[in-house]
Amino acid sequence: MTSRHHLPEELRWKVLGRLEAGQSHKEVARWLNVSPSVVHRLWQQFLTTDSASRRFSQGRRTSTTSADDRYLSLCARRNRIATSTQLRSSLAEATGKFVPTPTFRRSLHEGGEEEGWVHQHVHWTPDQWRAVLFTDESRFSLQSDSRRYLIWREPGTRYYPSNILERDAYGRGSVCVWGSISLGGRTDLHVFALGTVNAQTYRDNILDAYVHPYAGEIGDDFLLQDDNARPHRARIVDDYLKQETIQRMEWPARSPDLNPIEHVWDALRTRLAALNPPPQTLSTRATALKEQWPSLPTQLIDRIIDSITHRCIASMGNHTPY
Repeated sequence: MTSRHHLPEELRWKVLGRLEAGQSHKEVARWLNVSPSVVHRLWQQFLTTDSASRRFSQGRRTSTTSADDRYLSLCARRNRIATSTQLRSSLAEATGKFVPTPTFRRSLHEGGEEEGWVHQHVHWTPDQWRAVLFTDESRFSLQSDSRRYLIWREPGTRYYPSNILERDAYGRGSVCVWGSISLGGRTDLHVFALGTVNAQTYRDNILDAYVHPYAGEIGDDFLLQDDNARPHRARIVDDYLKQETIQRMEWPARSPDLNPIEHVWDALRTRLAALNPPPQTLSTRATALKEQWPSLPTQLIDRIIDSITHRCIASMGNHTPY
């Protein structure tokens, strides 16, 4: 069996630079004298992790997707006396993934966690959803909206303005924003000046500045939805929410597919991509995002939130890719 070809760190970034410049996987592979699959794997790694560093394997361990977790939960419900080995085999047959026991147990637990959340909310009325503020952070890179913000230039390449990556306070060539939506409303879009989020930033610049006033408008039924990112679950954040009597909605781990704001980010990216000329610097991109955010139709946001019931039904296993 042949071993995989591993590229040096510096060369890996040059490969990504050539791909960003528009060369095909085959062209870059010929330049390297390697198989196109080597280039493809590196590109997929970059899109998934924002990193070009080699990931050292510790065996055949693989992580599962939210769809995998739901499939495991569905198999367990259909055959409640099945052993863990039998359930792992079912997943392997359906997806080709080998999941070690610790990962398997965690995935099955989280799949059940999402299932429980879905059953609790699948019959919620529009009035109940109206009290929920859905929130999230997202990154919008300078080069594209799929985080392909890396730029590489060979000596002698012409310096087109579109090929110049501005380095400023946002860092890494991308703009990090926070936004929130609810039925019939939304907050302003917040741009993180330093491009990163920590617990104190989340408490002071987001919860206190946006969520607290919004909660006051909704009243006692208000629910804050945020995911399980580390800054969101820090002690100073929990203490603040308790102090301000802001109730947080229980949210299943690794369930971005249930959050309607993910679809709103897609709509915002589409609007940004349609701008002519497109924003060429981080500051103009941040300005464009803040201008486009309030122009998203309220009817679109309401329709996306209204569809959460259908996503709950789909998550219960009635519609599965397997």
